[in-house]
Amino acid sequence: MKIKINLLIALLFTFQMVVSQEIPFFESYDWEVSPNYTVDNEIEEDMIAVKEKTVTEFYFQDEDLVEFYLEHKVLWLNSDDAIEEYNKIYLPFSSDAELRVNKARVITPGGKIINLDKSKILTAEDEETGNTYKYFALEGISKGSFIEYMYVVKRPPNYTGKKFYIQDGYYKDKVEFDLYSPSNLLFKFKSYNNIQNVERDTLSTVKLHYKLHAAKVQKLENEYQAPYNASRGFIVYKMDKNVDNMDEDIISYSSIAQNVYASYYPEYSEKTKGLLNDFIKELALPKNADQESIIRKLDFYIKSTVYSQDVYNEDLQDLDLILTTQLANESGVIKLYIAVLRTLNIAHELVITTDRTEMKFDPEFEATNFLTDFLLYFPTSKRYLSPNASGTRYGFPMPYVTDNYGLFLKEGVVGDQKSVTGRIKYIEPVKVDEVLDVMKVTIDFNKENLTENTVHLDRTFSGYYAMNIQPFMHLIQGEDARNDLVDSFVESMTYEFEAQNRELINDDAELFGVKPLQIKVDFTTEAFVEKAGRKYLFKLGDLIGQQIELYQEKERVLPLEGQFHRGYKRTLTLHIPEGYKITNLDDINIDNSYVKDGKEIFFFKSSYQLEGNTLTVTANEYYKENIIEVAMYEDYRTVINSAADFNKIVLLLTAE
Repeated sequence: MKIKINLLIALLFTFQMVVSQEIPFFESYDWEVSPNYTVDNEIEEDMIAVKEKTVTEFYFQDEDLVEFYLEHKVLWLNSDDAIEEYNKIYLPFSSDAELRVNKARVITPGGKIINLDKSKILTAEDEETGNTYKYFALEGISKGSFIEYMYVVKRPPNYTGKKFYIQDGYYKDKVEFDLYSPSNLLFKFKSYNNIQNVERDTLSTVKLHYKLHAAKVQKLENEYQAPYNASRGFIVYKMDKNVDNMDEDIISYSSIAQNVYASYYPEYSEKTKGLLNDFIKELALPKNADQESIIRKLDFYIKSTVYSQDVYNEDLQDLDLILTTQLANESGVIKLYIAVLRTLNIAHELVITTDRTEMKFDPEFEATNFLTDFLLYFPTSKRYLSPNASGTRYGFPMPYVTDNYGLFLKEGVVGDQKSVTGRIKYIEPVKVDEVLDVMKVTIDFNKENLTENTVHLDRTFSGYYAMNIQPFMHLIQGEDARNDLVDSFVESMTYEFEAQNRELINDDAELFGVKPLQIKVDFTTEAFVEKAGRKYLFKLGDLIGQQIELYQEKERVLPLEGQFHRGYKRTLTLHIPEGYKITNLDDINIDNSYVKDGKEIFFFKSSYQLEGNTLTVTANEYYKENIIEVAMYEDYRTVINSAADFNKIVLLLTAE
């Protein structure tokens, strides 16, 4: 879940009315009465943006600063799929916004103009959220038509940090972004992923004008596990200075830190302190519990007992009410964690960052759109906690907010004075040795029927591999439900089996992060062996389950990002039946890796040892880096595909 910082920003200036203002830009702008749009006939695309113009203007109206947001698009649709996708155009309508202009039209391949009737501007309601939205319902579209629409929204100004995409999954002939502001309010911009810089129009004098006009913007297609939104070309902008107070940055992390601190680290009343002490008693902490045990208990208890809603409601962030009702919103949950940690004198820091697949945190450009996700950091253990992600636990935060920069807020106390310091640091990911899937398998053959095996599976999961199961074991009640869980791991090998002697170890929900979840099961199956005349085919690779295989028909364009570091350790022990031998043992040997700065970053290595009739196969696979740059991709693909290659290994048993 993400948290947008909106109301935590205290303005460091007072807006001043500009004596001489031009009319808003949108009042003098319109589309062409008789358009003559064309596209290159040689381009074979489902859709092309002939024009995309966006204008956002900050404007004083009755001494209030408002924002007029204009969007004007002309899209050429050249397939049934594109027509189906764009026959409805949704408008950014909200309760605090006002639609000032809204119109659309279709221009057929023959040049006929079909203007949208006002009755086709519809309003609907989202049944889940209750939010209303408006959309254009376009008719008369055929392949090769142009659709054109334009709207203007008046809304509260958004100037603390805004992301605007220049690049999409389709070609664009022309992209124009313009921002206007009163002459005393300066804006700052930064371009990402090879997008040209925004320039200031020096000819504009009455009001400031910033612009980025680009021609022929190439489309960017998504790829497997690519951080697509973070990789697209975009700009970020914010209001930077008031010319009447040039010494102060309007948006700075130092000011944000102060306001976040004021909200989340207040002085508590005696009533609140009493409620906090009662809450801590409910934790039933053992005497002399170490800090990590306390944090784990707190994390488990809050996520198990406090119901969190993703809505803005003052009551749901009132600490007294939260402690009484155990109902909260995301801000309220964070306040609860912090209040308990402060009461217990547990050192921690509040961290604000962003999902790296959506947008990498930029340590050099201070804007609130880099501040969307909260973490708690514990410097003693150097571990993190995601307070608003109910499916996570201490030490294993939401993985996509790690391996990224963040703003760390640390409370300091000097005498009776309390304050906060903010600094940007890197959020290290959880190391591979804590995220392991360890498999030990022993296989015996039925002497009377060599197509049947008795298999003993011993498998342990730690870190993120256990996180979807172990913390919720208290919810899996009854022998049948627990047997089904154990059987699900056998089913990753085969659906044809009969299980006996199932066992779950470390199945206490509060043992997550302390001891790995372990399953043991014995089963019989005829799924791994096929008879071929006097020979037998043993499907060794099926023991590790089906593996991902990466195909690459085109050259990789985007980096690939994994969620977390991960490792697989597999030991497969096969008791070869008397009188038989395996003739293709060398097929087991696979060794592929990628070395960076003298260290193996990822690898797949399988090998064997044969002692008498006992064949021991090891197949280990490690990934010690999440972000796979394009230059590394082919090596990474080779390693990934090595596991798929192992999965295809079939051993040939022949009579001696």
